[in-house]
Amino acid sequence: MIEKQYYSINEAATILELPAYVLRYWEKEFKMLRPKKNRAGRRVYTRREIEIVMNIKKLLYEDGFTIQGARKKLVAMKKGEIEQIPLPFKKPRDIIEEVKQELKEIHSVLTSADK
Repeated sequence: MIEKQYYSINEAATILELPAYVLRYWEKEFKMLRPKKNRAGRRVYTRREIEIVMNIKKLLYEDGFTIQGARKKLVAMKKGEIEQIPLPFKKPRDIIEEVKQELKEIHSVLTSADK
């Protein structure tokens, strides 16, 4: 990543591998994410804002937090509070895959019992 003082929203979106509209939406949802605007009124992201978005992305996409849960987690991280380990919800796609695997195992047991 090229070190610059400010990044446009498109540059930030490319670095973060997210669409620009997601960044704009997250600005509304997370108060700590407030990129400044340049003279032309365009958003400019600093390295700090990009790091905040990286944390948000990890919490939402990898750890399975809801927006509200991610918001609380970020506030707690900022305050330096020690909290319980969160139990993120499972994504429906993951649940479906687990059920499919269990059904395959049951089918295998049943078909081998019939023989």
